[in-house]
Amino acid sequence: MEYFGLDDFLLAALKEDVGTGDITTNSCIPEKNRSYGEFVAKSEGVVCGLDVARRVFELVDPLIEFTELMQDGDFANKGDIIARVEGPSRGILTGERVALNIMQRLSGTATATARAVDQVRGSKARIVDTRKSTPGLRTLEKYAVRTGGGHNHRFNLADGVLIKDNHIRAAGGIAQAISAVRENVPHVMKIEIETETLDQVREALDAGADIIMLDNMSNELMSEAVKLISGRALTEASGNMGERELSEVAATGVDVISIGALTHSVKAMDISLKFRLKEVGT
Repeated sequence: MEYFGLDDFLLAALKEDVGTGDITTNSCIPEKNRSYGEFVAKSEGVVCGLDVARRVFELVDPLIEFTELMQDGDFANKGDIIARVEGPSRGILTGERVALNIMQRLSGTATATARAVDQVRGSKARIVDTRKSTPGLRTLEKYAVRTGGGHNHRFNLADGVLIKDNHIRAAGGIAQAISAVRENVPHVMKIEIETETLDQVREALDAGADIIMLDNMSNELMSEAVKLISGRALTEASGNMGERELSEVAATGVDVISIGALTHSVKAMDISLKFRLKEVGT
């Protein structure tokens, strides 16, 4: 994967974790010691972040060798070996936690996304993320969503127009907000607006919205909204979707289901690094 600024991010993460030096490792492990370890899945899930883990160890010590036994997007069962690492013991132990933290979190997001995608399989609904991501980790977390089979919403505030409730209040209404935006953005940029009632949906349609977010609506109300919109705009279901039965949401006919929980409330996949005695000849 490509991530502009990855090294800067990882170096900051290592500086945060290592501080002035790994006092435990440097005190009890001789500098010349070498070790061999395996990254083992302690729970099942979709693996993600292997390239990032590799880069962590490269930055700590270029003599560390990282060998992937799986690829991002592969499903790991409990007990599966995901990757191997070999080289100077001090470097492996120093980089271990940063590599694991990132890989566990990204794998958790990929796993949660894959489960959401499975729930809507057979429908037209597309699972997407939101901007409710961990500061500094957005690009990686959105990569994890794609790894799990989902899709990305906008990456940042400059990436697309999304008029939300506070924008509407500040602008004086739905029609006013859409009209003002249309005067100020390129003609190729779509305009999305948040709605909570059928009256707001009608107003958004009359104002020419390209995408209408159906926020915190019941499934019954969303079904009515989809029928009312009748293909004149894309529809996005939003609002605590991580707590809803997604197959039922998809059955309303919405085009997109956005889930903030994929990145803001994800449970990390349990992965550990275990040092092993390397067998002769391997």
